[in-house]
Amino acid sequence: MIHFNKNLKIRDKEISSDSPTFLIAEAGVNHGGDIEVAKKLIDLAVEAKVDAVKFQTFKTENLILTDIQKAPYQKETTGSLESQSDMLKKLEVTKEQNMELNNYCDDNNIIFLTTPFDEESLDETDQLDLPAYKVSSTDTTNLPFLKKIAKKGKPIILSTGMSYLSEIKLALKTIHNYNKDLILLQCTSNYPIQDDEANLSVINTYKDNFDVLVGYSDHSLGIGAAPYVIPMGAKVIEKHFTLNKSSEGPDHAASLSPNELKDFVKTIRRVESYMGNKVKEPSLSEKTTRKSLQKCIVANQKIVKGERLSEENIIAKRTGGVGISPIDYENVIGRKSNKDYKRDEVITID
Repeated sequence: MIHFNKNLKIRDKEISSDSPTFLIAEAGVNHGGDIEVAKKLIDLAVEAKVDAVKFQTFKTENLILTDIQKAPYQKETTGSLESQSDMLKKLEVTKEQNMELNNYCDDNNIIFLTTPFDEESLDETDQLDLPAYKVSSTDTTNLPFLKKIAKKGKPIILSTGMSYLSEIKLALKTIHNYNKDLILLQCTSNYPIQDDEANLSVINTYKDNFDVLVGYSDHSLGIGAAPYVIPMGAKVIEKHFTLNKSSEGPDHAASLSPNELKDFVKTIRRVESYMGNKVKEPSLSEKTTRKSLQKCIVANQKIVKGERLSEENIIAKRTGGVGISPIDYENVIGRKSNKDYKRDEVITID
């Protein structure tokens, strides 16, 4: 089994089995190529109280051949007249714009991330001194690219949509040769996915096959599947969001609205609160309830001093927390009564 670090940091945020879930608001290309829209997306991410906001960086000519058609979901959301290359060209973010967005995030105390999709973009984003690299599902099988990213020495968040487990094993082996800080995300690469495509059980498959922190890149509609991965141990969750679902672009329709993003974060944090701390003991409120509801040993009939306590003459009833717990029943049976007892009187022992 390949072993990765199970306690790492992305800037000041600890990510471990005991840490809160690291939430990434995926702005992606929902800025439409407009830097001011990108800043509004950052403002929304800050207001929603996520940990990081993430964009995408690519040089279209380095990413795709000019005559490649759009993916089916892209045709549905943006039409089929233009090529995928033409669509992506309008969504590029320049090096200078990334620097501006990174500084804007610093000013607003939120972590800036961006996914590089090609080697030139990787070199550019490396100059931003990013605290981590998010790798798209499109590059899970791109072993030379993974090697280059791993050598940067930053934590890697790897999505795994469209991949077979055998391919993911090769990806992790490649990364592990140069970098031990990895978070592995289950992902289904469609926008949006159907409920039966989420396949959250793969998270357990990853935990069975790799010693690594796990998470989920969620493409389900609305708040969707993400809250259900918290009990499975997911420590990073990524979710697309937009200012307006009806805006022009490939990902808006499958993204969270501003209010949905806020509700999404609240839901995740609420589920985390439900999860507790793994220690089984009465909660603070239960300690009061315990006195009212748990039972103690009382006389089941009149008992005279010196009489042996037995199953016939003692019983457990609610006493308001006064007396001996029936968990000690066997230590009471057979003892001589230390006094006369009336029925329902609380039993004591010397």
